This record gives sequence, structure tokens and C-alpha cells, in this order.
Amino acid sequence: MQHQLTRRHILGMIALQTAATAGLTRVGLESARAAEPAAVDNAPAIVVGSGYGGAVAALRLGQAGIRTLVLEMGRLWNTAGSDGKVFCSTSAPDQRSMWFRTRTEAPLASFLWLDVVNKAITPYPGVLDRVHYDNMSVYVGRGVGGGSLVNGGMAVTPLKSYFSEQFPAVDADEMYGTYFPRARAMLGVNAVDPAWFESTEWYRFTRTSRKAAANAGLRTTFVPNVYDFGHMQREAAGTATRSALAGEVIYGNNEGKRSLDKSYLAAALGTGNVTLHTLEKVRSVSRAGDGSYLLTADRIDDSGTVVETRQYSCAYLFLGGGSVGTTELLVRARDTGTLPDLDPAVGAGWGTNGNVMLARANHVWDTVGADQATMPVMGIDDWANPDNPVFAEIAPLPMGFEHWISLYLAITKNPERASFTYDPASGTVKLGWSAAQSAVSVGMARKLFDRINLANLTIYRHDLFGSSGKVFADDFTYHPLGGCVLGRATDGYGRVKGYSRLYVTDGSLVPGNIGVNPFVTITALAERTMARVLVEDTAP
Repeated sequence: MQHQLTRRHILGMIALQTAATAGLTRVGLESARAAEPAAVDNAPAIVVGSGYGGAVAALRLGQAGIRTLVLEMGRLWNTAGSDGKVFCSTSAPDQRSMWFRTRTEAPLASFLWLDVVNKAITPYPGVLDRVHYDNMSVYVGRGVGGGSLVNGGMAVTPLKSYFSEQFPAVDADEMYGTYFPRARAMLGVNAVDPAWFESTEWYRFTRTSRKAAANAGLRTTFVPNVYDFGHMQREAAGTATRSALAGEVIYGNNEGKRSLDKSYLAAALGTGNVTLHTLEKVRSVSRAGDGSYLLTADRIDDSGTVVETRQYSCAYLFLGGGSVGTTELLVRARDTGTLPDLDPAVGAGWGTNGNVMLARANHVWDTVGADQATMPVMGIDDWANPDNPVFAEIAPLPMGFEHWISLYLAITKNPERASFTYDPASGTVKLGWSAAQSAVSVGMARKLFDRINLANLTIYRHDLFGSSGKVFADDFTYHPLGGCVLGRATDGYGRVKGYSRLYVTDGSLVPGNIGVNPFVTITALAERTMARVLVEDTAP
């Protein structure tokens, strides 16, 4: 991997492991010495959320010597269950799989129209959540490391011209010369060995989809990942414990994956200036007369029962709860009057990154293989098509037997956007996304894959997304973006309009679409924000 472990990484990882072993919900370097560190009710800086944007903020604040508290609503995933593993497998999910559900809610709902994919489980603070709104649901990671725990690890940097289109006021040369490389190095981005890729049985499914795309005159491209491909090759050779080659992905990877708890967050804790609280959900934020921010957070136990409500205060507040979490928190604060001066643009500009999932049925001679790695390494890149821009991940579908299915997650250039609004009657925040807006993405995906089917004389699968025979799964997104768009709800560096020392560092800054898997962009933008904020906004 490109990034080498530093002493701070090692210290932070020791703190995480010690806290997990002791069952602590408050994690810092002091956890290695104390069974229960003293509660921190106030800190100079508080970070809400430990996903990509929150992890960057925590590390850079800690390195600057600023005492920082991170509040994470999920648990620390670092303790093995009765099977000796931290995470459960995709094929045999248990309570660890999903956030307080009685049944799993995987993106594939059926196989041969049979309800054999999802399983009954015991409610528990599991690692994956599916947040439901009218006409759209959003997959998010729950735990220390957020979405990095449950995604496919595709670490794609967007096309520079499209980044500039989406962020016209951001210096693209600076982003691509400084902040994208900084993000990739810290995340541990690496690439599959092309020779191994061409020969291994584990990526036959990708090579089959590449062939089908080529038959339609379409270009495919390798994409990097944060999974350690050296480890994956050792998995294939039988010299390392299998994870990506054992079907692990949407409910967490036990080996090989460089999630944020092993990179940014470990380094943040290693500074000695960062403390992490888990299983605490911030439900409100307001501002005191002296300009400090006041937060109310509920701490829950493994049953979901609120066991304590805590109050926190800080001078600097960084919101990294993701597109959904951050936007809901700010919309509620504005519309209930706790932060009444927030801009009307808060809540607007939300999109799905044009996500659509679909599958094709291959000919019997075009096998995909019984063995499939769970980390995608290639995409069909037709983004330069001016009439129908689409980038489609060639996704795995590991079932342990040959099924001749090619699965894809299409990212379309869907211009549709929606807004979050507060509903005072229910006290909830709602999303105004419509089925017609999803249909735009479906139409774009269909144009691309109709070409592939025509060139290969193949058909779509109708049996994977429920008993209705749905071909295009357009009612969920893995890539929620927007809600507090950079330069609209914030200034050009994520400072929230209307309030000083309040910042957004996560995917809510991205205006609904970035054309590729978004986490490298989110990380790089957070690096850019922190570089500016630490120079201009914090006391020496």
C-alpha cells in the first residue's frame, strides 16, 4: 500500500483495539491506561460523524494541537463475535449486519424471484443502515469509519473537467495538484496488478463484462481501490485469511480493507488530542450567547434504548455526518429556530449521483465464475458521450456458483435535485425526491445497456429486485450527495453561511452528482477546507 504506518497510526490503532476489548464507548489514547476516561462535556472543537469528512477534520485538528471530540452514532467495530470475526458475511448475515432491523435489506431483493436473499435478524446497532424516504432510500455506514466500513472501496478521482463543471469556483489545479493526491495517499489507494487480474478466476466476472462492453464499442477502465490488492493476492494463494475472496463487503470486511479506522481516524487518535465517543447521536444544535455551540446527544445501548442524554459545548463545530445526517441536523435547527439564520439553501441541491442498479443475463459460454472478488476494479466509461453520460461499475455478485449474471451500478449524469424539509407535525425531516426524478437515471442507464444487450444478443435479468420483475433498481442510492452545497449553503470552503466557526466537511457539499464513486472527492474537499480553516479561523 502507498501509505506507511506512522507512530501516530500505531498509537491510534492501539487505542481503538484497547477500547474495543474493554467495551468502552469513549476512545482516546487514555483508553490504553484507564477503563473509563473522564467524560468530556466541552472541547475547543467537536466533530459530528466519523466518515470521510469527519475523519479528515479530526486528524487535522488533532495535528494542529486542538483538543477535539468526535461524536459517532454507530459503534466501534473492533471486537470479534462468537464466530471469531468482527463482521458477518454477506451470505450469512446476523445482527451485526444492519442498524436495528428485524430483517436485512440488501440491494438485491430476490433470486429467480425467490425471497432467498434477505434474512431475519435480531435488532442491534449493525454496520449498515438503509434510511427510507418517500420514493428513495439511502445506504449509509454506521460505526467508527462511517461509509468506509461498508462500501466497495472504489477510490475514483472524477474527471477534472466535470469537477470544474460542478465546482466552478474551486481551483481545480490546486485540487488535482495538492488535495486529491493528499487524500489518496492517506486513504491508501492502490491498484490491482493487471497481469494478475487477467489470469485470476476471481475477476472472470469483470473480464466477461469488459468483453460485452467492447462488443458494443464501449471503453472500460481500471479503477483503484482502498482494498490492499497485495493482501487479496495472498488470499487467492491461500497464505492470508480470506475477506474480499470470502464474499465480504456490504456488512464489512474483516481483512484487507483500509477503512478510515485504520487510516485517518487511527492517526487522529494517535495525536493524543482527539477523543472519540461512540453510540451517541446528536439530535439538536444551537448557539449560546457567547457564540459557542451547544449540542444535545443521546447515548444508546445495544438494544437502541437511550441510556443517557448528554450536553456538549464547543467553540468550533465541524459537521461530518454525511449528506443525510448533516443536512437533517441543519434543516431541523433552522426550521425549529435553534439556528434561525441558516441560509435557505440549506437542505437544497440533493441528488443520488444518478445511481441505478441492473443486471444482464450472459450466454452460457460467457461464464462469470463461481468465485468472485467483492472489490470492483473496472467500470464502463461512457461519460464523454455528450448525449448520454454514464459511468457503470462492473459489480460482483458472489453466490458461490456459476449464475451467468453481470451486475452493474450505473452512475448517470442525472440533473434532477431535491430538497429536505422539516415537517413540524411529525417532527421529522422529509426528502422531496420523486419517482419521476429516478426515471431520468433509468432512461440514461437503459440507453447504455440496450446498446450492450443489442451488441451481444443478451437480455436484462428480471428476477433480482423483487417479485414485480423490476429491471432497474432506482429506489436506493449508495452515493447520497448534496443538501449543504459548497458555495450555496456555505462559502467556498465549507463555512456555513450565517454562523461563524460552523463548518461542513462531508458529502452534503457536493451538488448531487460527481460522476464517479464520491468518497475521494469528499476527502479531498475536506482536506482543502481544513487547510484553509486552520490558517484563517483558529487562534494561534
